[in-house]
Formats: sequence, C-alpha cells, structure tokens
Amino acid sequence: MRMVLQLQAFGDRPRLPGERAQQTFIRHKVLAMGWLIFKYATTAFLVVVISEVAKRSDRLGSFIAALPTITVLTLLWLYFEKQPDEKITNHAYYTFWYVIPTLPMFFLFPWLFGKFGFWGALGVSVLVTVGCFVVVALLARMFGVDLLG
Repeated sequence: MRMVLQLQAFGDRPRLPGERAQQTFIRHKVLAMGWLIFKYATTAFLVVVISEVAKRSDRLGSFIAALPTITVLTLLWLYFEKQPDEKITNHAYYTFWYVIPTLPMFFLFPWLFGKFGFWGALGVSVLVTVGCFVVVALLARMFGVDLLG
C-alpha cells in the first residue's frame, strides 16, 4: 500500500468529504441573496424618487412615472439572470397588452376624486381597470392573444 502525502498551505486543515461543495453552495446562496436585495433596493429607490419628484412637480413626476422604468428594469433583471430570449420578449409583449386596460384609470381618477375622495376614487378606478382588463382579454383572444392562460 502506497501513501500519498498532500502538501497543504500553512494553516490549512484537512478538508472533510463534501465540505468544498457545501462551501460553494453557501457562497452561491449568499450571492443570490445579495442580488435579490440589490433588485429590491433599486426598484424601491426608483419608486421613492418618483414619488419625491411628484411632490415637487406634478408634470415631471407624472412623466417619470409614465416611463416604463419598472418594465425596463425587469427586462434588465431577466437578461442579467440569463433568462431565455423568449421569456424576455414575451415579458415586453404581454406588458403592452396589460398596459392598455390601465389607461382609463388615469383619465377617470381625477374626476372620481372630486366626487368620492381618494379612497373611493381609487377603489372605483381599480374596479374599472379590472373590468377593462376582462374586456381587453376577450378582445385580444379574438386576435389570437391569450392574456388569461
């Protein structure tokens, strides 16, 4: 029987079987959690910036909010996370169809606000948006676009 002597760096200790794999697993989990925290922080930061700008300027805040910043961020996250091209393009495609039924809410809310106050206007606006979504989904289905499946 022949024994093999392994040289170790100063201060190294013998590794247990599977220990390196476990350390790699933990390192990947920590990196994944860091990435998730970064995504949450970046998205939250944008929402706070938009609301702070809206406090100072109605028009500029509305303009920034109307930009597809969250969609662009989502596309970036999907791309950086190496999602398939089809998933990335589908996200953009379906976002288009989901934006359409939200548009009446922005027209109705200011008028409803004067009649029902903030919470009433918000509630009715949400209900109108849900109704518009159902109508758009049914119309889109006639053109071969399935928004509900």
